[in-house]
Amino acid sequence: MVNAAGKFGPYGGGDTRLLPGRGPTGSELVRSRIALRVRLGSVSPRDRLPDAGVLAEELGISEITVRRALEGMCQDGLLDRRRGRAGGTFVAEGWDAVVALMHDAEESASLDAFHLLLECGLVAHSAGEVPAGPLEELQALVDEMDLTDDPARLLELETLFHLDLAEALGGPGVREFAADLLGRLSLLAPAPTPEVIRARNRCHAELLAELGRGAMDPAVQAVKAHQQSHQETHPR
Repeated sequence: MVNAAGKFGPYGGGDTRLLPGRGPTGSELVRSRIALRVRLGSVSPRDRLPDAGVLAEELGISEITVRRALEGMCQDGLLDRRRGRAGGTFVAEGWDAVVALMHDAEESASLDAFHLLLECGLVAHSAGEVPAGPLEELQALVDEMDLTDDPARLLELETLFHLDLAEALGGPGVREFAADLLGRLSLLAPAPTPEVIRARNRCHAELLAELGRGAMDPAVQAVKAHQQSHQETHPR
C-alpha cells in the first residue's frame, strides 16, 4: 500500500532539533515509522516486515541500527522474530494491546502541541500560494472521509490528510518531519475515534476552503479548531 513517507531519511536535511526535547535517534525513527505503517494499514499484526537492509535504505540509517531497533521492539512485544525459511520479523499479533501500555498523556500532549505549531506555521507561510492540484487531492481525502463508515479506513485517511498537507505546504522534507511526529503519536496516544475524526474533517474542509481563497488568518483558525475539536471530543 502507501509508503508512509517515501525515503524515510531524517527529513531530507531538515533540522531534527525542532522536535520536542531533541531529534529522534535511529532507534526511535525505526519505531515511529513502523508504527506509522501500522496506522496507515501498510502492515497489520502478523504481517512480515521488510528485511533490515531494506528498512535501513528507506530510513537512511545503518543496518545495524535497524537491527538493534527491531530487537528492542521484539523485547517490548511490538514485534515477533521467527527463524527458518519462512522466518523474519513480524508485527506482533498483540500490537494494539502493547501500544496501549505505552500511552503517555504528557508526552503525546507535547507532540500534539508541536504538530499544531507546525501546521499553523505552514499555513501562515503558504496561504495564497498553494497550487490547485494538491488542494484537489486533499479535498478528495476529505470527501472520502465523509463517505466511509470503516473506522480503520477513516483513521488511515485522516493520517494521510496530514501527511499530504505537510507536503503540499512544505515539500517532501516536511512530510518526513510530519511522518515522524504522527508515528510517535500513534505509539503514545489512543487512536482517535470515528466521532473525533468526523469532527476534525469538518475543520479539514474549512481549512482547504480558506487556503483556496488565500485567506491566511481563517485558515490558521481552522487548524486551531481542528485541535480544539480533538480536545473536546477526546479529552486526555
